[in-house]
Amino acid sequence: MQTSPRCGARTRNGETCRAPALHGKTRCRMHGGAWGSGAPMGNQNARTHGAFTRDRIAEQRPIRTLLDETRTLLIEIMSDCPPKRPAQRK
Repeated sequence: MQTSPRCGARTRNGETCRAPALHGKTRCRMHGGAWGSGAPMGNQNARTHGAFTRDRIAEQRPIRTLLDETRTLLIEIMSDCPPKRPAQRK
């Protein structure tokens, strides 16, 4: 046990982990040496939601233009209206 290679991971206090590395690996069971640890085959973790694809951006462009025009129109209408007076209490 004393002669087995040690895990090289850094702990929270900045020192190296003193746990023994798993057979044939450079890390202990707590720092990624366990069987099945890591990304799955085919890297399913890298899938994205598609919100920033070219098709999605092209789909959003006319909607954004319509919203900008609507906002501009509302600002024009509000600037033409006289300000409301607060109701007086009796």
